[in-house]
Amino acid sequence: MKHLTEHLTFTIPARRAFVNITREVEDAVRRSGVEEGLCLVNAMHISASVFINDDERGLHHDYEVWLERLAPHAPTSQYRHNDTGEDNADAHLKRQIMGREVVVAITKGRLDFGPWEQIFYGEFDGRRPKRVLVKVIGE
Repeated sequence: MKHLTEHLTFTIPARRAFVNITREVEDAVRRSGVEEGLCLVNAMHISASVFINDDERGLHHDYEVWLERLAPHAPTSQYRHNDTGEDNADAHLKRQIMGREVVVAITKGRLDFGPWEQIFYGEFDGRRPKRVLVKVIGE
């Protein structure tokens, strides 16, 4: 069985952002030489996410608004987690909603997406380096 493990590192200057990482993952699949298999992509930090959806600016705006409504950043005093001196409890909740990882089938050496699907890194408490694991396995 062929396999490849890589780590992508992101340092997002803002608190929140959505970054299309499809190309980086496709490159890893190509380097792996896997023709038929699976590709796991997961955020290695508890205030970041990996998810699949459309790369459309309006949708990303809607995510921002919706997530902020569900888990507003301020006032930070509303969260018990922030009693520890942190100010990122909302980021943990947003990550839980958006998810930790995705698994995409590899068919004929390519990620096997549905229409409009792309892979995104979601950052909810940026301004420091965070890793994303890309694990490719198959034949």
